[in-house]
Amino acid sequence: MKQLRSLTELLSYAREVGPKRVSVALAEDSEVLEAVDHARKEGIADCILVGNTDKMKSIAEEIGVDLSKFQLEDVRGSEESVALAAVEIVSSGKADILMKGMISTANFLRGVLNKEKGLRTGSLLSHVYIHEVEGLDRILFVCDPAFNIAPDLNAKVKIIENTVELAKSFGVETPKVAALAAVEVVNPDMPCTLDAAALVQMNRRNQIKGCIIDGPLALDNALSVEAAKHKGIVSEVAGHAEVLLVPDIEAGNIFAKGIVYLTNNKTAGLVLGAKAPIVLTSRADSAETKLLSIASAVALAAYKGRK
Repeated sequence: MKQLRSLTELLSYAREVGPKRVSVALAEDSEVLEAVDHARKEGIADCILVGNTDKMKSIAEEIGVDLSKFQLEDVRGSEESVALAAVEIVSSGKADILMKGMISTANFLRGVLNKEKGLRTGSLLSHVYIHEVEGLDRILFVCDPAFNIAPDLNAKVKIIENTVELAKSFGVETPKVAALAAVEVVNPDMPCTLDAAALVQMNRRNQIKGCIIDGPLALDNALSVEAAKHKGIVSEVAGHAEVLLVPDIEAGNIFAKGIVYLTNNKTAGLVLGAKAPIVLTSRADSAETKLLSIASAVALAAYKGRK
């Protein structure tokens, strides 16, 4: 497949490879029902709605969503029990994607990490924001801005591996990964620069495969060819990075939300590292972001299915 360079292209691609089956944990929320109905109408997802069906029907009637188009699973009880029921639908192969509904993230993840019925792989769960930013000729994958607080070197390896797989599902044949820092030189007083240098060497020794890593790189050098040339940086990644590995959650969260609120952009987000893609959106996310997040999961599910 050709490399997807915008999230509009992603949506078209998701229509081609979809629909995929999505299990929604605690779908008792108007915004969740509107999002899955939108995904159904776009032809990218068939959804299994898990939770109190009486509540779902009442909410759907208020907002004009036809629940006869969905499979309903009536599960009542604690949030954790509903989450586990939704997770089991995915782990048993009855759905391709898991989506968080009106449920706390903690209880949702307890279901995901359940030892018997969950979606563990032995890898690390990580989060990625997927950004289309006006003026850039490619999609950016920012990792990890939401899950891992202060990842060590081993965690950063897993975060890269998770995100590289996603980038490949978007048609990026050999993702270029920038290990970001405040500077582009190794400084022993800045631990993230030491990690960046180690990641580069691990990549060269084929310990991290399927991508090209360079770092430390400051953000301008990762994104701008002109900035990299000005600093005298000769690199396949500098100025061309698709995957941006942030040093910690603070840097990543501020950067990703800066893109969302200060640029003309389209954005999606996923949880990676489980047996299946996980859509975990916020009530603050726009309807477009929720739809594009489902589309991203569809692309990843299709890629996993081909492996």
